[in-house]
Amino acid sequence: MDQNVQPVQRREEHQSSSTNSPYISIAAQNGGQVSAVVLTQSTFHGDVNVTQNFSSTGSQISVSQISAEYKEFIVDRYKMVEEYNSILDEYVLLDKRYVDLLMIQKHREVKEREQELCSKGQRLQKILNSRNRDEYRRTSILQLFSPDDRGCVQKAVLLQANSGNGKSFTAQKIMLDWASGSLYTDKFDFVFHLKCRELNVTEDTSLEELLSGSITPEQITEVLRSSGRLLFLIDGFDELKLQKTTCTLLTDPHKTAPPKDILIALLQGKMLPKSFLLVTTRSTATPVLSKLLKPPYRFIEILGFSEKGVEEYFQRFFKDEGVALSRKAYECVKANQNLFTACFMPVICWIICIYIKERFQEGADLMSGLETTTSIYVHFVSTLLENHCQDLSHPVHDLLKSLGQLAERGMLEQKVLFDETVEADVSVPPLPMFLCKIPFRKRVHARPKFMVGFVHLSFQEFFTALYYVLLDEDESLRNIRKLLDVTNLGNGDDASAHGRNLNLQHSPVIQFLCGLCNEKVSAACIMETETYSLSVLPSIQTLMKKWILQVIAESGQIREGKVGKGIVFILHCLYELHEEDFVRKAMEAWEEIHLGITTLSTTDCWVLFYCLQCCKQISSLNLACCFGITADMLKMLQPALRRCEKLCLRMEELTDADANDLVLSLGEGNNLRYFRQHKGALSEQIVQSVLITLSKQKTVGVVGFLVKNISAETAVLLVNITQNTEVTDLNIKVNEACDASVCSYLSVSNSAGEFRVRISTYSAQIKPSLSKVHFTCPHTEISSIDWRGFLQTFHRINSSAGIYEGCEEDLVSLLGVLVSVSGLKEVELGFFSLTERWASWVLSIIQACPTIHKLKASIGKEHSNDECVCSSLCMSTSDGDFTLTVYGISRPQTDPSISKISLTCPHSGTSRTDWSGFLQTLHKINSSAEAYEGCEEDLASLLGVLVSVSGLKEVELGFFSLTERWASWVLSIIQACPTIHKLRVDTDMWNGLILEEGVRLLESQKRPDCTLTVSGMRCQKPTDQCTVDPEKRFCHPLMMDLSCNQDVKLQF
Repeated sequence: MDQNVQPVQRREEHQSSSTNSPYISIAAQNGGQVSAVVLTQSTFHGDVNVTQNFSSTGSQISVSQISAEYKEFIVDRYKMVEEYNSILDEYVLLDKRYVDLLMIQKHREVKEREQELCSKGQRLQKILNSRNRDEYRRTSILQLFSPDDRGCVQKAVLLQANSGNGKSFTAQKIMLDWASGSLYTDKFDFVFHLKCRELNVTEDTSLEELLSGSITPEQITEVLRSSGRLLFLIDGFDELKLQKTTCTLLTDPHKTAPPKDILIALLQGKMLPKSFLLVTTRSTATPVLSKLLKPPYRFIEILGFSEKGVEEYFQRFFKDEGVALSRKAYECVKANQNLFTACFMPVICWIICIYIKERFQEGADLMSGLETTTSIYVHFVSTLLENHCQDLSHPVHDLLKSLGQLAERGMLEQKVLFDETVEADVSVPPLPMFLCKIPFRKRVHARPKFMVGFVHLSFQEFFTALYYVLLDEDESLRNIRKLLDVTNLGNGDDASAHGRNLNLQHSPVIQFLCGLCNEKVSAACIMETETYSLSVLPSIQTLMKKWILQVIAESGQIREGKVGKGIVFILHCLYELHEEDFVRKAMEAWEEIHLGITTLSTTDCWVLFYCLQCCKQISSLNLACCFGITADMLKMLQPALRRCEKLCLRMEELTDADANDLVLSLGEGNNLRYFRQHKGALSEQIVQSVLITLSKQKTVGVVGFLVKNISAETAVLLVNITQNTEVTDLNIKVNEACDASVCSYLSVSNSAGEFRVRISTYSAQIKPSLSKVHFTCPHTEISSIDWRGFLQTFHRINSSAGIYEGCEEDLVSLLGVLVSVSGLKEVELGFFSLTERWASWVLSIIQACPTIHKLKASIGKEHSNDECVCSSLCMSTSDGDFTLTVYGISRPQTDPSISKISLTCPHSGTSRTDWSGFLQTLHKINSSAEAYEGCEEDLASLLGVLVSVSGLKEVELGFFSLTERWASWVLSIIQACPTIHKLRVDTDMWNGLILEEGVRLLESQKRPDCTLTVSGMRCQKPTDQCTVDPEKRFCHPLMMDLSCNQDVKLQF
């Protein structure tokens, strides 16, 4: 045959149903002549002489050559991807856009699905991270055709994903990687990509012709002979417009038929049953596909990006622009909870990155135009409609209303998943790209059914708001008013006389409504393929603004208890509205912005910053009960905080690196009413810088910092702030024990002309002898005190291991400082062990400082030991009277016989009293491990001290129990001290009992001019009354719970 003669092929259909139709092929290869006619499975009628039947491999291209040429074609075709916003000749490498997706094989329960649909931000991130584990049978492209747990390889894989979750990208990636030799090379000689969108044609064709776009029909015929090495990637099954799910028996790949029938034949395994299938689809089409696809098949679901995937995508997308832009763009998006949530869907992540890149190229702010949550969703929905909704069967307006109808139903019924029959209840079939379908079983052996829902709760909330503004004006206003009324009513039981809660159940819908009221945002909802734009009626805008102002006016009545985010919600509404003039008007109507007890996210802080920036001056901002404020959030808020006249702030952590932002936030001439940090510690240099800034404030409220060390210099600087600035409580605390610190905690306050200082120390290695010193004096005395010497002496006393046993010099020095303070009013001391020695020192303070009207010395509960003479020693003066109160110590072995003794007399009556002997005697009485049954010497000695107190007016005694013996001693006090006019006995402290033997004795002898009161538990039984154990000297803990014992107060 001449080389110019075209190859001739003739097909003859056999009358039978044979899978390979007989045909005659005559071909001239490379200009050669036909030397033979190849006849295969042919039947001829008439005279035919066949002398030889053979095929010559040397004259044909091998399958491996065909495959190599086909792969080159695929690589060239699939290595590039077109951007959403690209011009005709703008493409980008697929590898610059593709990031591995989160794929799992496990069917999740309905509750797990609802959890995924309803979560946002970090919570969604945690949930997706939990899915990326072996228990959910995570997988990857590489493992799609790997053996399962039983060692079987499924011939079909159903790859399901919601709209925008990366199905088509995955298909393109599979084609590219296979052709590049990095995927499935040992499994498949050929991978054919069939796009279902392109198969919605009516003309009949054959599978051979469908595949002939890249290789010739003759080559396809050769390839199809080895169908066990073929993979058909059927992409976008949901886009196939199926009128029926059955077809005529179709097994011949050469036979012509409707493209949909050919596809069904492949899915059902009737055509090329040995080939492999990979089918991608949205979940909305899974119910139909699952009935068509020949079992068994492997089910795999794409959940979108993981958190790591989102970050990697930004790195790849902005690789050419540099790491700095990549990091900045990612941090901007991550700071917005709603935006970051949306980025777990790859298509939204793609659109957002494109948008940010455009802003960067224009030199504009990266996030301009995507500031509000509403603007993000409007932009995404518009883009998706333009790129994925060609040939719509209904107007966009009707389709959006249909989605809104379904969304509103979910909001009213508080559902995120519905029975799939719900789609029949709406007037127009809703757009499937925003929906998902989820299989479930009501019973173990029942056939699976499907539930339908939006791809995420946020879309349901957005389409509900959109539905309300698409309605006719009267219906729209009626529905919105009803929604606002429900929000105003609060949560029934939560309403009280102390305030009310906003019902925030539908708050996202209200926020979307506010966002749609912004004209720029609503105008962005335009379809280029259709003359349609969204316009929100002025009456709706007026209604929303009026409602916001009303809530702000009543914000003082909003409680932050169970609902907790009422004020934050209103700030979000203002942010979504994004009209600077109105936001300014609303913010100025707020006398105090008090966010109450709530946890702030980065998004909340960004919203707060925007609202504050709209104001020239902020009267008062209270973030004292807000958790979660980080250093980054402080940096974000800093320009606005410095304009707050009154500021309360709580931070999670503050370090040296963040301190400058705090300094800038405080400004000058303002009022820092509250500041606390939960973690972190400032160095000496930095804390001094912060203290200098505080000295420039008008007033300082309750403000505290965690520091690494407190030096004498820092302490003096702290004290000096109070000389010119009114301070409620300014304190610094060492974060971790530091032996170099002069103390562990230092607090000063200056209010109403009075100065108070509190100093304390602690150490893991050394038990401080003097653990704390607090005192109060007139403000004018601050400058006269040698603070450096005082703190250094305090530090030396506590630096010694064990109880301080050095020379008396430091004790005298410390006492000298206290004595030098003119007008010293109150002193409180803490000890590791209140020994006789320390008790004597305390008593010397009382004698040396006559201006003191209140003094308390005590030990911690965990510090009691045998050397302690008491647990607490208190002194107070009032109207010329002096009161001394001593509390005994409860030990593991025994409770004190005399748990408390308090004496009141004229101040002049104390001079002749041996108070040291008094404490020693009391200690001796209480030190016995058994009931005090020794001689009467110690009791007589104690009574002698009481008699020596000139003008003793009142006595208060605490006993373990009121026995006849103690009642007798009480009477002896009354008789020996004629000036006593009031005596009180209390057994309540130790669950003690008032025994009848004691009551009878007290009733028998009375002194009319002395009031005797006894209070405690008394057994009400007429006989067999409760008693105490005289040996162990304690009451049973359950004695108070006995119904026979009642709390009484007796007066004699």
